[in-house]
Amino acid sequence: MLSRLPDGFTALVTGAAGGIGRAVVDALLESDRPGRVIGVSRTGHSHPDPRFESLALDVSEPEGLAALTQALDATPLHLVFNAIGMLHDERLGIGPEKKLDDLDAEALSRLYHVNAVTPVLLLKALQPGLKGRHPALVASLSARVGSIGDNRMGGWYAYRASKAAHNMLMKTAAVELRRLNPQICVACLHPGTTDTALSKPFQARVPAEKLFTAGFVAERLLAVLDDCGPEQSGAFLDWAGDPVAW
Repeated sequence: MLSRLPDGFTALVTGAAGGIGRAVVDALLESDRPGRVIGVSRTGHSHPDPRFESLALDVSEPEGLAALTQALDATPLHLVFNAIGMLHDERLGIGPEKKLDDLDAEALSRLYHVNAVTPVLLLKALQPGLKGRHPALVASLSARVGSIGDNRMGGWYAYRASKAAHNMLMKTAAVELRRLNPQICVACLHPGTTDTALSKPFQARVPAEKLFTAGFVAERLLAVLDDCGPEQSGAFLDWAGDPVAW
């Protein structure tokens, strides 16, 4: 697992209580290679492995990011896996738009904040642990529908635009972080349609063979990262390791 990283590496997973985030934590802890796995989520959650540490923080808010920076205290980070994302929120009345008439400024702003602003501010907060000359992998979940070149069906304005913005912010950060740590690799990852709460309302038309379990996705994305080095930094890849059009 993640052969470019040293034995006893430190991993940080945000969105660790969600479907993919929790599965990534579980997959990491199935290996004896990580020395410390830090799971960050709004509610926190437990794991029997003594290498696991849970931080109950909302990193979409400035206070949560500041608390995370303080808790880590510039600890060198070898793996950062961001699994935070939003597509819909029934409580707020937010869902994928089918047409221009469905657009709402507050919904657009909310998805942009969660899917684009939060991931890049997370990197800003984690800079002390990413700087240096140690091997580091930074992965952030994107989506194929965020591809401008692959957009043939329209709709889903806010989600598409927020993920496209996410990709540009991550690619831009990759350029700067490479200067701060020549051994770092930043990757935007498309997990495929995963059986989680995010996709649950939209699974009816997904063929069974294309609806992946969170465990399978975690395994595949970690395998994709295993093939990533500094020369791939800034890439947009899917769960199979294939490039996705920007």
